[in-house]
Parts: sequence; structure tokens; C-alpha cells
Amino acid sequence: MQIKERLLNTIRGLPTDELPYLPRLDIWYNANKFCGTLPEKYKNASLKEMTEDLGIGYHYIIPDYKCWDGEGRDDDIGLGHYRFNTKPFRLEFHNMKREISEDGKGNTHIRYITPVGEVSTTYHYDQNMKRCGLTLNVISEHAIKCDADYETVAYIFENCEVIPDYEKYHRFRNEVVGENGVCVGYAAAWASPMHYIAQDLMDFEFRCSEQAENEDMMLMLEQRLVPFFDKIFDAALNSDAEVILSGANYDRAITPPNMFARFITPYLQKQSKLCHERGKFLLSHTDGENRGLLEEFVKSGMDVADSICPAPMTSLTLRDVRDVFKDRITIWGGIPAACLLENTMNDLEFDRYLDMTLETIGDGRKIILGIADTTPPAAKLDRIMKIAKRCKEFGPVR
Repeated sequence: MQIKERLLNTIRGLPTDELPYLPRLDIWYNANKFCGTLPEKYKNASLKEMTEDLGIGYHYIIPDYKCWDGEGRDDDIGLGHYRFNTKPFRLEFHNMKREISEDGKGNTHIRYITPVGEVSTTYHYDQNMKRCGLTLNVISEHAIKCDADYETVAYIFENCEVIPDYEKYHRFRNEVVGENGVCVGYAAAWASPMHYIAQDLMDFEFRCSEQAENEDMMLMLEQRLVPFFDKIFDAALNSDAEVILSGANYDRAITPPNMFARFITPYLQKQSKLCHERGKFLLSHTDGENRGLLEEFVKSGMDVADSICPAPMTSLTLRDVRDVFKDRITIWGGIPAACLLENTMNDLEFDRYLDMTLETIGDGRKIILGIADTTPPAAKLDRIMKIAKRCKEFGPVR
């Protein structure tokens, strides 16, 4: 059975020839490539070549945000929007202009000038982030900082054209990932308009004060973002992707259960219904402290909870998650990144943790083992491969 078939069978609840295991290695690879510390055999290998040689598959859920070889600059990161080759759509902003400046310290400042007002953003990316393997920038100045900014941001997205663009996605899906994984179709890192507002358009402290004192403005903007939001999801849905990603980075501190139930669950329910009507699956990147959120994940209708990270990095054990999900949601993850670090667990502790994990998953149904959230740069390849060996020894999943 090829890796892609094994993954899709697991999501469908069908038998597999062995326990699926597909670790996310992009940050581990990028960091070690940048620092010249890849294993000698792979010093000149691409990530694709390395994973093919290791026989562990190509993980492609969260994209490489720096993988862009098209025309133009990637200027809208401060609004939470990246250009990358596998994004199944592109955005064209009309009736506005940008003023762009860089300070030589990794900061890019963007001023958006529209007929109804101006907003500014700043995002940061530097050599140290490259050394850590990161491709996701840090937004250090968010677009919404006062009442006037709401109208300007609404105008920007009401004048944004969403253009389906599948050529590069399909090429990467067929030529790079192929049968060695599932090339997930990226809709957005936020699952709903309010999730977007809270995650990328305002900083956490300001968001908390706005929710308490100015929620009407947030609700106004939420409704005006709905058409834009629906268009980007439709663009991803109309790609060839078998699995669609909507929403990422949930944590009870930043997306508490009451917020999730009110502003995120209804949108995921709508999206999962659309996916299922097309014979596709909905995936959300659920890394973080999920206590109190698991029940909402089940209500949402999502098919895959990617990057489930259990104790000791969160308060939930893998058994806790299994008890809530049962066979309704496929868990992708289950091995905390800390387990791969020798300064966190010695070899004996790692082996015991792996034994406990494999015992916890029972018959292995609806489980794709992986490293949550991602494999850290200091992880040793032998531990990555020991998990692969134990998954093969686990035997078929019936």
C-alpha cells in the first residue's frame, strides 16, 4: 500500500497495511540545511529526496511560506496573506495603493491607502528565524488599532478579487508529493472571519479590550468579511485536493471554548458539509492546549485534527483525546516535539513514551502518528526513524 492510500484509508476508517506515520520535517530540514548540520548522506539532498530515501513520506499540510517564484513581491503578509506556489488562489487588491519600506533589520512596513482611510502593518523576518527553519513571519504591527481602521480594512477586502489559480498547486501535488503523501489544499490559517480578525488583524491585548468594549465593530467587520472568506474557501474546494485545510493554531487561551462555539464551529460545520458533498475531507491544524475545545472539534464535523499535541507539552493525554473523538475524527500527530529532544527525554524515557503511545491507540484506527507541532531542529534522525520502525512493527490496522 502506498503512503497516500494509507493516509486516505485511515481518514475514511478503512483498513491499512500498517500504522500510518508521517512526520512534519520541513522546519527540521530548513534549519539544518541553513546551518550545515544535515546528516552527511543528505547534505546535498532536497527534502523530497531525503524523505523518499528514508521511506517515510512527504508531509504537506502547513506550506513553506517562502516557496514563491512568481511575479511581484509578497507584500500582504501584514494582513496575514502569503503568496506561495501551492496556494490554490491568488488575491488582487483593487482601488488602493501601498507604500512599502524596509529598515534593514528584518522589518517591512506597509501603508495601505484607500479612499476611506489608511492602515499600516509591519512584519518581521530575519536571519535568526531562517536559522530556526521558520518560513512564517511575525506580524509586529497589526492593521486594526482604532475604530477608524475597521472601515478601511472592510474596504480593502470588499475590493479584493479572489482568483482561482491551480497550476502550481497541481504541479507540486503531482511531481513532488505524488503518492508519498497528501498534498492538502490550503484555504486559510483561520477558520472563520472572526478567527481571522482575532488572529491576524489585531494584537491579542487590543482584541481582548475590543471584545469587552467594542464588540459591535468586530461583528460589523465579521459580516463584511464573509463574502471574501467564502470565495477563498470555494477556490480551495474546487482544486484537486482530497483534503482541505481550514483553520490553525487553536488554544484555549486564544480561542477559548465559548469563542470557538460562537464564531468558529458554525463555519467549520458549513465547510465540512461542502467538503463531504464533493467527496473531500476537512482538516484543521489543532496544535495547542485543546482542553475544553475537543467537543467543539467533534461538533464542527472536521475529519482530521492535525498536530494533536498531548502531555507533557499540554494537559491532555492522547487517551483523553481518543475518548472524546472516538472514531469520529482522525488524529494526526500524537508525539510531542519535546520527545525528540535528548535534553528533554533520554533514550529510555523516549522508548517508554513510545511504548505508552502505541498502547494508548489500541487498534490504531483513525490514527496517523506524527510529531506535533513539528520536528524541532535539534531532533536526532534516529528517533524519527525509530517511530517509523515501531509503526511498521505495529502491524495492519483493521
